[in-house]
Amino acid sequence: MNENDRAYVVQPKAPGWLVGVAVAGLVLALGALGWSLGLQNHYNAAQAQYQQDLATANQRNSALDQKLEETNERMRAQAETLGQSVGLTQKQLEDKSNQLIAAQRASAAVTSRLAKAQEATAKQVGDVQNDVSAVKTDVGGVKTDVATTQADLAATKSQMNSMKGDEGVMSGLIATNHDELMELKRRGERTYYEFKLHKGDPAQNVGTIKLALKKVDQKKSKFTLAVNSDDKNIEKKDKNLDEPVQFYSGKTPALFEIVVNNVSKNEVSGYLSTPKNVPGPIQAP
Repeated sequence: MNENDRAYVVQPKAPGWLVGVAVAGLVLALGALGWSLGLQNHYNAAQAQYQQDLATANQRNSALDQKLEETNERMRAQAETLGQSVGLTQKQLEDKSNQLIAAQRASAAVTSRLAKAQEATAKQVGDVQNDVSAVKTDVGGVKTDVATTQADLAATKSQMNSMKGDEGVMSGLIATNHDELMELKRRGERTYYEFKLHKGDPAQNVGTIKLALKKVDQKKSKFTLAVNSDDKNIEKKDKNLDEPVQFYSGKTPALFEIVVNNVSKNEVSGYLSTPKNVPGPIQAP
């Protein structure tokens, strides 16, 4: 084949379905482009409308703010005018209100304090009344005790008797118990030393003498004492209950008396009576 023959070679044609596909794709692309352009136009229009609405709203808000400010100015002017008409400024009105509130609070506090004070006073009055009642009761009891004591003292005085001692000397009043001895001490006519002796114990110092219990007969209320006075031993044998046991002692002999007013098994108790002018025992330092 020569060059002339190649010039007349016929090229093959594209299939028909492929052409249809290409056309359809072109149509779809054109449609999408148109839709995009329409959407862009719609967005721009909406954006412009929004900007316009926003500007309108801002204008309305500005107008409302201005009207509100004007209203506030008018209200302040009216309030000032009202305050001036009654002779008070706004500050004076606030001060008066604050003073009224403070006065109310102070009044409430004073009322509360008064109530508490009244309650405390009522309690104190009640306590004092109770104390007075108790004192009255105590005074009544004291009066009764005093009357009883006076009666007992009177009975004690009437019961005490004078007796003749074992030395034949008339003794003074004899105390037969502790209460009677207290009455004798109260009178102060002589000096008294109480003692309690137990059989078998060493001699006991009583005043300026020594005493020892040698024998006891409880049934017969008798006893025997050993008396040491002025370095001399004296035996007082078979003496009776409440009998004045007498002897003389001291540089200037004075009458001493021993009275035993209680006799029990192996034990006696009583007191030693000496004149007032007789020196007492020497106290150890």
